[in-house]
Amino acid sequence: MQTGKPDILDRMAQIVVGIVGIFALIFGLFMIISPLEWYTAIPTVITTGPPNKHFIRDIGIAYVSCGIILLYASANIHMRWMAALAGGLWLSLHGILHIYEVSVGVCSPAVFVADAPGVLGPPVLVLIAVASLFVRQRIVPAGIPDRLFLTAVDRMSPDESAYLHEISGAPGNMLEKFKHFMPASNHRYEASAELLSATRIGAVLIEDCGPCAITAAQGALAEGLSRDEVNAMLAGKLTGSTELAFEFGQAIAQQSEEADALGIRIEQQFGRPVRRELAMAAAMVRAYPAMKRGLGLTTACSLTPLRV
Repeated sequence: MQTGKPDILDRMAQIVVGIVGIFALIFGLFMIISPLEWYTAIPTVITTGPPNKHFIRDIGIAYVSCGIILLYASANIHMRWMAALAGGLWLSLHGILHIYEVSVGVCSPAVFVADAPGVLGPPVLVLIAVASLFVRQRIVPAGIPDRLFLTAVDRMSPDESAYLHEISGAPGNMLEKFKHFMPASNHRYEASAELLSATRIGAVLIEDCGPCAITAAQGALAEGLSRDEVNAMLAGKLTGSTELAFEFGQAIAQQSEEADALGIRIEQQFGRPVRRELAMAAAMVRAYPAMKRGLGLTTACSLTPLRV
């Protein structure tokens, strides 16, 4: 799941989707505003038959719609990756139509080759951009098919999967709604991975849920922390700023009066944005053990070895 500031590969995916969106928008507007000029400006179009301004504008509307959706997706590609796929859908189907026409002889290979960069290039770029995010696990879980999502959870955190399997069968798209919530407990932009991980682990340990603590620890490893660092967090043996973040998470989970004093210290050292992110992480991460406790699926920390 994507956390922290986007890296260079994230930005490249975002830029690619944005550029394709701009191309589709401008291309579509050209077709809508000046259909006959567009018809004569694209040499291969003339070979398809006489111009029809209504049909040209119809296709232009499709391009404009794709462009708007892709630009919307590019603004927050990690959260809106499904919108990127939706924006590229018509472009992809349009490209498939061109492949079909050359395969059955409706158009010549020369025409197909001339059209390919503008017809096949944009949807392929969108698919590559989204695939790169998916492979690197830089997208939010909302939108991932339930079966695929549950299989991934079973593989990575088997102790966490029982309650997710239960809510997956609940009516009213309960799991889909839960997947929309999950990024809130893992949000990080200004805070360091060490501070966020210490806060999350500190808060979840108060809830006495070993599997939840291990899941938070695995998330810390995925963020690049060493096993020694993570195991120190699980044992509560910390110093310096990570100790402060750990205690802040625990104070929030305990609803302690110390939470404000600790928060002030964090704000003085790291700024208000970091305090805000740590506060949200500590508050939101408690939902997971609370959910399992409510369903009678909680395993106490004493029964789960707290090491990774």
